[in-house]
Amino acid sequence: MSIGSNSPEDERPFPDVSEENRPSVGRALKQARIAAGLTVDDISGSTRVRIAIVHAIEADDFAPCGGDVYARGHIRTLARAIGLDPEPLLAQFAAEHGGGRPAPTPAAPLFEAERIRPERRGPNWTAAMVAAIVVVIGFVGFTAFKGGNGDDAKQSVAEGPAPTTSKPVSPTPKESKPGKAPAPSDSAIAAAPQDKVTVQVSAVNGRSWISAKDHNGRMLFDGLLKKGDSKTFQDSSKINLILGDAGAIQLYVNGKKIEDQFRPGAVERLTYTKGDPEVG
Repeated sequence: MSIGSNSPEDERPFPDVSEENRPSVGRALKQARIAAGLTVDDISGSTRVRIAIVHAIEADDFAPCGGDVYARGHIRTLARAIGLDPEPLLAQFAAEHGGGRPAPTPAAPLFEAERIRPERRGPNWTAAMVAAIVVVIGFVGFTAFKGGNGDDAKQSVAEGPAPTTSKPVSPTPKESKPGKAPAPSDSAIAAAPQDKVTVQVSAVNGRSWISAKDHNGRMLFDGLLKKGDSKTFQDSSKINLILGDAGAIQLYVNGKKIEDQFRPGAVERLTYTKGDPEVG
């Protein structure tokens, strides 16, 4: 027995770190940030990625990103800000999340959501006005036929239809003006069926990513609403929403305006059912 000699166990090479022991994407970003001496506020300020999203990514929660495409962009931005090569992290994210491509939105639910949008109400008003004109003309003709004689009857028939035919000319262009579109839309939502839940989402203060699902978890919509865009969803019992920027959104639920003051940039998860609007 010699003192100071190395045993065979001391000469064994160090074992390789397997992929199972490799840190997750979020943990790798967090460890690199701490090693660089940076706080979450520092990273958010330099990359303009919101603090809540940075915390979520470091906890491997990519849902607030709004989809895999946005998540990949955030991972690349954060990695470069703390001095990491983003490509290995993106490859790891793609392997763990099915390639990083967003799931396609089903065509049938989208078509159904678009079909229930109560915006095209102009022809109904036109038909009602035409019916009213026909009734007026018929009444004038009946009165002239029943009680008129000679020139008086002819004059009443000639003068009666003349002003009525000129009246529909002025209201017709008023109904076609773009500025009047919200009025029939709101009234249609107010007349939504009582046995269903109807939710209208409008991007009035800016653009926002939104996601909508029915009570079975089926995706109704998953995408970006630009400023001025609007979507309407309907289900027999429940609508689940995720708003990427709740401060930009105005909600109408079962014909009632939701008065909640959402903060700009806040991510909100909401559930609405039949009856009075109720935040889930």
